[in-house]
Amino acid sequence: MKIVFKSVLKGMLFLGMSSPLFAQNVEEIINSYYETIGGKKWDNVSGYRMTANIEQQGMNIPVEVLSLRDGRSLTKMTMMGNTMVLQAFDGKTSWKTNFMTMQAEENTAEDSENIKRAINEFPSALANYKKLGYTPTLMGKEKIDGTECYKIKLEKKSQLIDGKEVPNIDYYYLDIENKVPVVVETEIKSGELNGKISQIKLSDYQEVDGVFFAFSTAQGLKDGQSQVIQFSKIEVNPKVDESKFNFPKK
Repeated sequence: MKIVFKSVLKGMLFLGMSSPLFAQNVEEIINSYYETIGGKKWDNVSGYRMTANIEQQGMNIPVEVLSLRDGRSLTKMTMMGNTMVLQAFDGKTSWKTNFMTMQAEENTAEDSENIKRAINEFPSALANYKKLGYTPTLMGKEKIDGTECYKIKLEKKSQLIDGKEVPNIDYYYLDIENKVPVVVETEIKSGELNGKISQIKLSDYQEVDGVFFAFSTAQGLKDGQSQVIQFSKIEVNPKVDESKFNFPKK
């Protein structure tokens, strides 16, 4: 867009337009994203339930994801008549179902500690970066699958890996036009995939009771295969049997 300058203000305006004051900074970009997904309406959200059916190897696998504002979470699936917990956190302990024994087992103390450190990230680490003391940095612009995005580096609270504190950094790619994340990347810091880049692709944003969710996610490794999950239903403030979060007593 061309701007027509008039009178003696022309030079002053030119200098002003070249000033960083006129460039959108990272705080403004994040604020626009937060307002786009619902803004203050998220204050009235205590949790959500997401349900999906995954087609895999000829089987239909129901998946349910529960996430509460206080940090408790549960992801489970049902396969061949068996319900298995992929990941759960009851506020103190994280646990899952052992696929070999079909028994619940606690994750390591470090796993639980790292989840505790992210408790207040609801609805997302980027939305709550100020309260959490996280540091965002605008890295520039980058195209993702043909979509021009802002690339934001978000330095979060460190993780505990093998007894050592290690940096914990996410990279968000925000669609410039629609102001929502389309990709989130994180470097894996432990296990067989140590050093690889975890990638989540987000799409099909829809409104649910005034706030927005990505109804489609693709999770996997960058430049590798990914598992696509298309959620059929997302509920805000669902009625939940809170005992489901707790590690089962033997």
